[in-house]
Amino acid sequence: MNIKKIKETCLYVADLERAKAFYNGKLGLDMIGEVKGRHVFFRAGSSVLLCFIADVSKDGGTLPPHFGAGQLHLAFEVEQTAYESLKHKVQEQDIPIEQEYDWGGGYLSFYFRDPDSHLLEVVMEGMWERAN
Repeated sequence: MNIKKIKETCLYVADLERAKAFYNGKLGLDMIGEVKGRHVFFRAGSSVLLCFIADVSKDGGTLPPHFGAGQLHLAFEVEQTAYESLKHKVQEQDIPIEQEYDWGGGYLSFYFRDPDSHLLEVVMEGMWERAN
């Protein structure tokens, strides 16, 4: 198997309007799809962030059921030159930064939460390329 990358990831949210206000309104991700009362999809670079209402999507339909619970984690990658400006943008949106971490080698990341308490991270591009 030769997997190239993770194309999409999914979070389960309680309120789609609140998810849109956060991911599109505050973080600036483009909304690329929506089924009212079920899910909303956002573009994140060449990846897609899926936000589903868990209780609705667990029943399935045309596609297999999607369901999950709990606080999940995902990381957004940004160019090193854009890292500080994005950190300031997050702070200006009154989104508390829980922690910033120095991974060594000049790579930083910072953590914050979405309205459903999922742990989000912004990492500098190239951070994982140095790992074998």
